[in-house]
Amino acid sequence: MKILQTVSLEDVRVFAPIGFYEEEQVLGNEFLVHAVVSFDAGIDDHENLDKTVNYEILYQIIHEVMKPKRKLLESAAHEILKAIYAKFSFAETIDISIKKLNPPFGGDAAHSKVAVRYCSSSTDKK
Repeated sequence: MKILQTVSLEDVRVFAPIGFYEEEQVLGNEFLVHAVVSFDAGIDDHENLDKTVNYEILYQIIHEVMKPKRKLLESAAHEILKAIYAKFSFAETIDISIKKLNPPFGGDAAHSKVAVRYCSSSTDKK
């Protein structure tokens, strides 16, 4: 039996120097990061932290990747995804989304959002 388990962190609040405009990189912006990792949980030993995705590590990855100055959220999303896969290569899917709260384009918008997804080849066949 295959049991697909999901571990996620939702709306991780990060203040980071990310934005296309220089002033965004100086002043920073507020972001909400969402990370979802699904994997085959097997049928036994669900008390072993080595056989699951540790959400504390997800949190650390998100904060480390969001620290440096960068222009585009896309680069941060891809880097978060790659870092999670490097740590949890047994993942079957990884979904990352980053919302920029109050994007500075002069209108009343709640947020902008970038999302990326990894799917293992066995998951793609669904």
